[in-house]
Amino acid sequence: MHIGAGPTYPSLAPSLPTRPLAPAASADVSADLTRAAQAPATPSSALSDEQRASAREEADRPAEQSTPSAGKQDKTGPSSQQERIEQLEIAELATRDREVRAHEQAHAAVGGGYAGAPSFTYTRGPDGQRYAVAGEVSIDTGAVANDPQATLSKMDIVVRAALSPAEPSAQDLRVAAQAQAQKVQARVDLAELQRSEAAVAQTERAQASEAAESAERGRDPAASRQPSHSSAADLDLYRRTAELPDAAPLIDLLG
Repeated sequence: MHIGAGPTYPSLAPSLPTRPLAPAASADVSADLTRAAQAPATPSSALSDEQRASAREEADRPAEQSTPSAGKQDKTGPSSQQERIEQLEIAELATRDREVRAHEQAHAAVGGGYAGAPSFTYTRGPDGQRYAVAGEVSIDTGAVANDPQATLSKMDIVVRAALSPAEPSAQDLRVAAQAQAQKVQARVDLAELQRSEAAVAQTERAQASEAAESAERGRDPAASRQPSHSSAADLDLYRRTAELPDAAPLIDLLG
């Protein structure tokens, strides 16, 4: 559909040549013969030139009108392509943003009190919005002082927190390996502590048993190492009795 005014053509009436009218036909002459008797109207050369010019303008006008449309398509084509590229970039940024946030939230949720709040690195998309493209969560991997058992429990949580995302990063794997090393050292410390505690307990049991035996004898354990005075007196009495003279023989009265 064409919109707007069409081409203007010159008036043809003034250029038509005057033609003498044929004499009135008699009643017995047919109309066909009357028309044949009239000379054909021949347009002037000026009229033919004007008509040919108008025809050329009419033939050329669609091509001229189609040119701006083609130019318009050339202008809108790259713009539409650029919009599609921007939409794809925005979709990729949105997907990356969701993945990064889910990754760091998993660390923070499993790490609990040993993990900090997530922090993110942003980039601005073609739509002017900020999208997270990287993130991190701080986590405490230090041993618990003088408590190997607590260190073991803590490192178990750290390992689970480091490996909690669906796709752990290289840094996540390094943190998990460090926590595993802390667990190995904590087991060694725990074994030494258990041996030390067992030795102390054995010594305490031995001392308690000795004290119980002393209490049963009613003596101080130190007094049992000194000689007894009553035993020495009994031995002296035995010796004096042995030195007494023999008794006189008894008389048999029944003879």
